[in-house]
Amino acid sequence: MQYIELNNGIKMPILGYGVFQIADPAECERCVLDAIEVGYRLIDTAQGYGNEEAVGLAIKKCGVPREELFITTKIWISNAGYDHAKQSIEESLRKMQLDYLDLILIHQPFNDYYGTYRAMEAFYQAGKLKAIGVSNFYSDRLIDLIKYNNVVPAVNQVEAHVFHQQDNAHEIMDKYSVHMQAWAPFAEGKHDLFTNEILQAIGHKYNKSTAQVALRYLIEKGISVLPKTVSKTRMQQNIDVFDFQLSPDDLAKIATLDLGESLFFSHTDPKIVEYLTSLRR
Repeated sequence: MQYIELNNGIKMPILGYGVFQIADPAECERCVLDAIEVGYRLIDTAQGYGNEEAVGLAIKKCGVPREELFITTKIWISNAGYDHAKQSIEESLRKMQLDYLDLILIHQPFNDYYGTYRAMEAFYQAGKLKAIGVSNFYSDRLIDLIKYNNVVPAVNQVEAHVFHQQDNAHEIMDKYSVHMQAWAPFAEGKHDLFTNEILQAIGHKYNKSTAQVALRYLIEKGISVLPKTVSKTRMQQNIDVFDFQLSPDDLAKIATLDLGESLFFSHTDPKIVEYLTSLRR
């Protein structure tokens, strides 16, 4: 496993396992145990996923020392604000049966996320959070948050994949020493990613799948990735991306796939904002 160093010196695996949309507790627990057995050490969950308890059970049963694992969760919109966020952090720790979290993120840039961030800073200073950050923050909101808080976010987890490469946002994050992490690195299969001719041709050169090429591309750009699958075989394939390197020509060809826009949603779309802020967790 390759690690990256966050802006506070904490080391984080560059490839982790995400549990988004694994709602069944038994299946989630099984998937996390499988992922850890395969070699994953970063597990990414969220209050909004409804599976923190299952993740915690898997951590407790896996047999891997806690200090070798990197556990991330996220604070949902309805838990925003200083007092609510503090309560929700304690609840997440309780649900996962953990004394500390390696990383916690603000899940969406809505509601009183300033109060949320200051609650996170308090837990960070107390040692219950090893690192704090944000998710889905566009560059303007990220810069604003950095300018008016004491702790620079260690991570900004955003949509990033070969069709939405986020180069401009990545440049801003690098400027402020915020690490860019990709959710949906496969774009959930949208735009026929798994049968893309460019990715297939490059994969053929290295005896790798299109999925492995897509992950490797982001990793070589210094972006950590959170592939999700419920198949143990594919978990093994997804983590098997550290034994090859893309050529400059490969990188140039994959760069041409960038469509420059989200394949999912925009946080500036009023309908999306109304939908997200209506959800309670």
